[in-house]
Amino acid sequence: MKLDVRTAAGAAAASIDVDDAVFGIEPNQAVVHQALLAQLAARRAGSANTKTRGEVRGSTRKTRRQKGLGTSRQGSIRSPLRRGGGVVFGPTPRSFVQRLPKMMRRLALRSVLSSRTAEQRLLVVDDLGIAEPSTKAVVGLLKNLGLEKSALIVTGGTDRIAHLSARNVDGALVRPADTLSVGDLLSHHTVLLTVDAVRRIEALWGGERATDRRAPVTPATGVVEA
Repeated sequence: MKLDVRTAAGAAAASIDVDDAVFGIEPNQAVVHQALLAQLAARRAGSANTKTRGEVRGSTRKTRRQKGLGTSRQGSIRSPLRRGGGVVFGPTPRSFVQRLPKMMRRLALRSVLSSRTAEQRLLVVDDLGIAEPSTKAVVGLLKNLGLEKSALIVTGGTDRIAHLSARNVDGALVRPADTLSVGDLLSHHTVLLTVDAVRRIEALWGGERATDRRAPVTPATGVVEA
């Protein structure tokens, strides 16, 4: 399939051929949902901690004798029934990380990209046109492209200038293609890709890597597994 390319000024530049396996598949919403839940779960610290009756401080001596007082039976002051006592089945430090197969992670990303393309919420520019850090340049870029809502700007590689320029723009976020995630894609109304980002995305999740989990990709700085 083809995607139209625009300049940073908003004018039509050309069109490029893109991989249908990345931008033209039928979205699998179930996999997207599962990938999003896994990403959100991985953000949890899992540091909540409580003490059992064997861990709280206090005497283990029985507070009163068992019989003859006409009252309830009581154990030590560490009992969960008492204030300051232990907690029954309380939370303890744990990891919330959910393992997601590699092919499912790739399918989730391809599904969101295809969905954004079908909804006409994915734009391609030939270049961002930002030579030095400038918030005004990013604001002008988004205005020229008619992006009034939140936008995820995806670059082919790490672009420090673009990151510094967009960090003070409300609703704008810059990410290199290698670190693209389902959460970032879904939390922004529009996805703005450079041509280099499109080619990098195709290298990471298109072609053989759409059907073969062991298909390699060799970037300039080593092998990256997505």
